[in-house]
Amino acid sequence: MQWNSVSEFLDMGGYALYVWGSFGISALVVIAEIWQVRAKRREILRNLSHETHSDRD
Repeated sequence: MQWNSVSEFLDMGGYALYVWGSFGISALVVIAEIWQVRAKRREILRNLSHETHSDRD
């Protein structure tokens, strides 16, 4: 497909809502996944730290 202007590219041949909506939803899912993995990692590290300190007592 060839576009002659930026507006034609953004319109995506009349499928802009579907195309850009799909990109947006995909980006949100990836961001949510990264956020959840980081939160779970912090939780695991916090629990390991508490277990390590309680084992010393």
